[in-house]
Amino acid sequence: MEDKTPAPPRVVVDEPLDGRRRVLIDGQDVGVVVSPDELRRLLHRAGLMEEDAPLDNPELIEWHGGSSDDWPAAPR
Repeated sequence: MEDKTPAPPRVVVDEPLDGRRRVLIDGQDVGVVVSPDELRRLLHRAGLMEEDAPLDNPELIEWHGGSSDDWPAAPR
């Protein structure tokens, strides 16, 4: 019997702490970002998405403590 359970998202973005968000890819800590643009660049360098792709893809990214719109330390 084939397992139809969807794979968990490859990227986890933790809840904001001091305005920063820790990023894990396949369970490995890959750093901290403070803006959506930083996250896009990080994921692009990792070969997971295009640099201008939306960040609200639940098949790729699991958000903890907020959504892709929650960036308390994002440059204004």
